[in-house]
Amino acid sequence: MTKSDNGKARTVRIAQEPEADELLGRSPLAALVGMLLDQQVPMEWAFTGPFTLARRMGSDDLDAREIAAYDPDAFTELFTTKPALHRYPGSMAKRVQQLCQYLVDEYDGRPEAVWADAATGAELLKRLNALPGFGTQKAQIFLALLGKQFDVRPTGWREAAGAYGDEGSHRSVADITGPESLAEVRAFKQRAKAAARAGRSV
Repeated sequence: MTKSDNGKARTVRIAQEPEADELLGRSPLAALVGMLLDQQVPMEWAFTGPFTLARRMGSDDLDAREIAAYDPDAFTELFTTKPALHRYPGSMAKRVQQLCQYLVDEYDGRPEAVWADAATGAELLKRLNALPGFGTQKAQIFLALLGKQFDVRPTGWREAAGAYGDEGSHRSVADITGPESLAEVRAFKQRAKAAARAGRSV
């Protein structure tokens, strides 16, 4: 992933599993895949997925070119093997391959190139929103994650991330730094769901 000033990978505590978090901290593709998987499953499950996938592929990292070129049926099997990598392993396997093919086609297989030279938050949001499987909300959350935990902060990044970029918020995976903040984010999501059912906003 993005390196800190001393050249080491970032320390993150999103998956709540040391080896999975270590991969997220050093692998841009692992972070993107984790974000892609983060729907309709617990956040820890989604962000542990990249590490489990890499291990099943016999590697300690993920490579966009390798995944894009993988036999689709064999790749789906990597997702469906128990324990499955997602509640909907077949469809998510297809989405991960689509994401990686896009990265190969548009960024020479280098996921970090999506944000490396983005001049503004609006430009970065546009690039993220163009990724297969990334809608506006997912793109804003990942933008906030880049800014808050990986120091990827083009001009106007907080504004482009919307409420997810707010300092001190506990709205999304961008704000998870350990078990306590995970609990706060989960509580926020529950309140938001309850408010949505009642026709209110939080």
